[in-house]
Amino acid sequence: MAYRAEDDYDYLFKVVLIGDSGVGKSNLLSRFTRNEFSLESKSTIGVEFATRSIHVEDKVVKAQIWDTAGQERYRAITSAYYRGAVGALVVYDVTRHVTFENVERWMRELKDHTDANIVIMLVGNKADLRHLRAVSTEDAKAFAERENAFFMETSALEAMNVEDAFTEVLTQIYRVVSKKALDIGDDPAAPPKGQTINVGGKDDVSAVKKSACCSS
Repeated sequence: MAYRAEDDYDYLFKVVLIGDSGVGKSNLLSRFTRNEFSLESKSTIGVEFATRSIHVEDKVVKAQIWDTAGQERYRAITSAYYRGAVGALVVYDVTRHVTFENVERWMRELKDHTDANIVIMLVGNKADLRHLRAVSTEDAKAFAERENAFFMETSALEAMNVEDAFTEVLTQIYRVVSKKALDIGDDPAAPPKGQTINVGGKDDVSAVKKSACCSS
């Protein structure tokens, strides 16, 4: 295969991670984008994002994945955080039932701030802690079906289903975008090079980049 530069991609999709504080959003992000996991859990301050490109069919899809603090005091950034998002992973901790109960509120906030076509994946994280499970797979699956969302249980610690969860979301977004292109008569097989799909204004990205540019 011919060499492609890091910034050579066909689609750029913004995906947001939401859910209560401490459910493992940052570790899901670092596991998917850098294959890293940190046992020292420290709360995210404000907003961070990371990118990774994957192949979907014969296209290169670059995911720009945004991670935010679950704490209430950061809710002021809500609209900028969600702006332009085409996919979301709504995360709860399978060992803490209250984090699953709060998923409904996160879903409502997500739907209030995003396009109706957004692809949503409900993610039950920390599935490796089998002896501490407080949320049944069946309950979560039923909830996801009611919300018209995909569902997967993951373990960022064991790298279980993390790749699959993100890849499924990106694949489904690609299908939505391709179908939209077909509906309006475009040929999805020949998109303009580096086409960006609804990822918000440059200001949003550069503001975050400035704050996160030098953190390791």
